[in-house]
Amino acid sequence: MKEFIDLQYQSPKGLVGFYFGEKMVLQHQPETIWTIDLLKLRKEERVLEIGCGAGYAMKTILTQPAVKLVVGLDLSKSMLRSAKLRNRSAVRKGTANLLLGNVSNIPLGNDSFTKVFSIHSIYFWDINPQTISEIYRVLKPNGTVTITLCNGKNGETWTGVQNMIEGQLIPSMIQLGFNEVKIVKGPDSRGFHTIAVLGEK
Repeated sequence: MKEFIDLQYQSPKGLVGFYFGEKMVLQHQPETIWTIDLLKLRKEERVLEIGCGAGYAMKTILTQPAVKLVVGLDLSKSMLRSAKLRNRSAVRKGTANLLLGNVSNIPLGNDSFTKVFSIHSIYFWDINPQTISEIYRVLKPNGTVTITLCNGKNGETWTGVQNMIEGQLIPSMIQLGFNEVKIVKGPDSRGFHTIAVLGEK
């Protein structure tokens, strides 16, 4: 059962996947709002969300007049259908687009976005220079990446996640040329410790 639930969180499928997608929308609202604040959206922003899920963050971002385009990338066809439904007006207007794809091979052009972000999707990435280089590639010069995740719960730090951040993610970002790489602490949500890793191209 745990394996089934983990797979649904990674790549929701069918009606059960729809349920998990909407559940994640409700669970992750505090860190979603916090992450969007971190983006510091300005005029003519072009934003990519990696692991867009059911499209709640996209819809929230699209309410801001500074945003020109938001693209959502996800592995799950079920989640993309939910995100398209949630953002159907923006999709019709051309200010939102949804793509099936993987962070290790982002199907988008170089220097396309001023902001790239993800919320609770990094746990399912293959963290290596290729993955991080794809994020770097699609960012415009001076564009920023914001990767939000949890690194513990109820006062306990998860050493596996912390080791991934300090031993793989941040070194890869610095190696590939990201500047101002740092960790910022966010709100605790349901006891989980929220942090974000930030970097600038």
